Amino acid sequence: MIDNKNISIDSNADFAISTFTNILLNKLIDLYTPNYTDLVIICIGTDKSTGDSLGPLVGYFLDKRLVSKNKNIHLYGTLDKPVHAKNLHEYIDLINKTYINPFVIAIDASLGLYNRIGFVTVWDGPLKPGSGVNKQLPEIGNIHITGVVNIAGFMEFILLQNTRLNIVMKMANIISSSIIYSITKLNMDNKNIN
Repeated sequence: MIDNKNISIDSNADFAISTFTNILLNKLIDLYTPNYTDLVIICIGTDKSTGDSLGPLVGYFLDKRLVSKNKNIHLYGTLDKPVHAKNLHEYIDLINKTYINPFVIAIDASLGLYNRIGFVTVWDGPLKPGSGVNKQLPEIGNIHITGVVNIAGFMEFILLQNTRLNIVMKMANIISSSIIYSITKLNMDNKNIN
């Protein structure tokens, strides 16, 4: 499914990582301009719920493979230090006070139609966390990435608790790998220009 504002990939598709890497790289080439001072990745969710652990799992993988190697990339939300509904305001305040003009990528699990479970989407504009479970939380992000972990519409909290870890892990791997590969490619291209 392709349109100008969002692009999705089925996590079960062949070449899902390379396809989503290209999607994300094109989005970053278009929107992540040199006037941004830093790249901030905020992974929202909690490890207390399988379905809501997508963000912290992505953060865990990124922390180990990307952030420690890049001084202008900053990560919030891991398994050790999750960003969730109760502390999201604090982290948004911290980001706003710490960085002058950051480009923010927000990542979160979402609920959707049955035939969209397992789809990962990159969207223009800010993430509206908690909307799938009727929570009013502040928006964040220049772009955001969501993964549909389960169906929406009825007893969302129970559905999040009973989401298959396999689905969440597969999407977390695709998202984290695609972020790493697209940022690496973007950095290599920028070095070739200079």
